[in-house]
Amino acid sequence: MSIIIMLLLLSVLILVHEAGHFATARMFGIKVDKFGFGLPIGPTLFKTKLGETEILVHAFLLGGYVSFPDDDKDCDLPEDSPERFLNRPIHERAIVISAGVIANIVIAFVLVFMTAILWGHLPSGKYSIKVQNIVAPKEANVWKSGLKNGDIVKSINGVKIENSFALLSIVGSSKSYDGKIYSALLEKNYNKLKELNPPLLRDEIIPPQVAVLLPDVGLEPQVVLSEKVSKGLKYDKDTQIKLSDSQIKLRDELIGKKVYVSDGVYTLNDIAYAISDSWHPLDIVVERDGKLIALKSFAVDKSGKIGIQLASKEIYRTTNTPFTIMKYGTKYLIDSTYSLCYGLYQIFTGQIPLKDLHGIVAITKVGGDIIQNNGIFSGLLLTALISINLAIVNFLPIPALDGGHIMFIIIEKIKGSRVSEAVIEKFSAIGFLFLIALMLLVIVNDIVGIVTKKF
Repeated sequence: MSIIIMLLLLSVLILVHEAGHFATARMFGIKVDKFGFGLPIGPTLFKTKLGETEILVHAFLLGGYVSFPDDDKDCDLPEDSPERFLNRPIHERAIVISAGVIANIVIAFVLVFMTAILWGHLPSGKYSIKVQNIVAPKEANVWKSGLKNGDIVKSINGVKIENSFALLSIVGSSKSYDGKIYSALLEKNYNKLKELNPPLLRDEIIPPQVAVLLPDVGLEPQVVLSEKVSKGLKYDKDTQIKLSDSQIKLRDELIGKKVYVSDGVYTLNDIAYAISDSWHPLDIVVERDGKLIALKSFAVDKSGKIGIQLASKEIYRTTNTPFTIMKYGTKYLIDSTYSLCYGLYQIFTGQIPLKDLHGIVAITKVGGDIIQNNGIFSGLLLTALISINLAIVNFLPIPALDGGHIMFIIIEKIKGSRVSEAVIEKFSAIGFLFLIALMLLVIVNDIVGIVTKKF
C-alpha cells in the first residue's frame, strides 16, 4: 500500500508540472493540442477530449508533456495565428516553458508547509550522534581515548558534529599512513634530516651501509571540515603529495626506527617523504551525563575507521505558529536544495559513479519504505524534495528539457532571430535520446539495487 501511495504522490508531481505549462499557455491564449501523462512510447492506455485539448495516458508513465499546434506539421491553424506558441512574444514563451518548474517549486512549498501544520514539526537537518557500541580490537587506539558506549559526539577537531556525514568525513580523511603527505611537513622533516646528516645531499642516492639518523617527526595536521560540511561540501585541507610505491615501502621500514642503514636505493628526499607520512590526531569532545568531556587524542587505523557503531537521532524543530511554519519550512527547502545542487555537481564532475545513479523505481521503493516505517508526513517531505529535484533537473540547459528550450529562447533574444527549426529538432532529438539512455541506465541500476538489497 505504501508503494502505491508513493506512486500516486510522484504522479501528482508530473501532473502539476505539466499543468503549469498548460495553465499559463491557456492564460496567454495559446492553443494546447495534447496533454500527455507519460511519454508517447508504446501503447496509449487512455484518451479523451477536454475542450480543444486531447488528454492522453501512455503506458510508459515516466514523464509527461504538453503539445502545441507548432509541434504538428499537419495543424490546420494559420501560420500567423496568435494561438500558435511560436507566434507569441519571447517573454510569454519563456513564462510558459518555466511554468512547469515554478509549479514544482510551489507544490514543494505546499507539501512542506502542509506537513509543518499537520505534523507540528520539521526535520532540522541536524542529528544527535551517539556511540552505540565500541567494536574495535582491544589493541586499537580508540580504547586509549576514554570513549565509552552511550557518549554523544559533540565535536571532532573543533568541528561541531551535527550529522554522521561530518563525522565519517573527518574520520575517513584522518586514516593513518594513507600514502599522502603535506608539503609543509615534508620541508620541515627534510630540514631536520639535513641537520642530523649534513654530508648527505637531497637527491643523491645514499651509498650502501651508510647510517642515516632519523629525527623525531611531528604528526600530520588535523583534518578540519568547512563550516558548511553538513550540507555536503568538501572538507578543507592543505596541498597533499602522494608517495610512490617505493617510498611507501620505505615508510613501513622506518616506522619506530631512530637509525636507517642505507641499502643504496633511496635518497635523503625519499626518507623525508617516508617519515612525513604518519597519522592525523583525532580530538573528540563528547557529552556524557550532561557534561562535555574532551577525550585523549588518538589515531585512526589505516582503513579510516575507529571501530564504533553509531546511532543517529534526528533533531526536529517545532512548527506551531505561522512564523515557525514559514521560517523552518523555507529553511528546510533551501538547505535541501543546496544539497541537491551539490549532488548534481558531484555527478557531473564524476565524483558519483554512474552505477550509483538511481531513478523512479528506487525512489518508489525507498519512498514506500519511508512511508511504511516513518509515516505519511515523511513521505510528503520526500515528495517535496523530489519535486524540487525535478525542477532543478528540468531547468538544466539540455535539449528536450525545459532548460534546453529556455536556452534556445535566450539565443533567439541575443541574435534577434529564431534558431532554425532544423537545428532545434536535431539537438532536441539528441537530448531526447540522451534522456532515454539515462533513464534506462537508472532503471537497470534500480533493479540491480533492489535485487542486491542495496535499499
